[in-house]
Amino acid sequence: MNARHVIFGIFQRSLGQKILRWKRSLTLGARVAVIDGDGRFLLVKQSYAPGWLFPGGGVEFGETCEEAALRELHEEAEVQPTGPLQLHGVFSNHSKFPGDHLVVYTLREFSWNGFTPTSEIVSAEFFAPEQLPDDTMQSTRRRIDEILGKSPMSLEW
Repeated sequence: MNARHVIFGIFQRSLGQKILRWKRSLTLGARVAVIDGDGRFLLVKQSYAPGWLFPGGGVEFGETCEEAALRELHEEAEVQPTGPLQLHGVFSNHSKFPGDHLVVYTLREFSWNGFTPTSEIVSAEFFAPEQLPDDTMQSTRRRIDEILGKSPMSLEW
């Protein structure tokens, strides 16, 4: 992680969120839980934030949640769906960012020929649920447990 990523991360977590709050009272993101044939989950590591999480990002004006999820999936992890996205749930992130909501999809049919790091995403890897990296985001861990039927669905991110 270089100085530019650190500065961008600080901006994004502080002033960036305030600007978004001022511009619009609600924000919406889309993430995809990509699950391979061995039951492993694809997680990405961003250059500007700690921890591993599902690929995804913000829904742009004029874009559906599914379009955003597919766009982000390609941009962040170079995944090509060969089957449909399935809606897992819609979650509130009010505790960390009031007004923020995330839509999570699952994808089990796809092609993936590996990943090339970018300035935004430094790594993309598949992990078995019992072998997640220690710094996997708690929200991602909760979604994985929900998808696997190990815990009930929570409306909180």
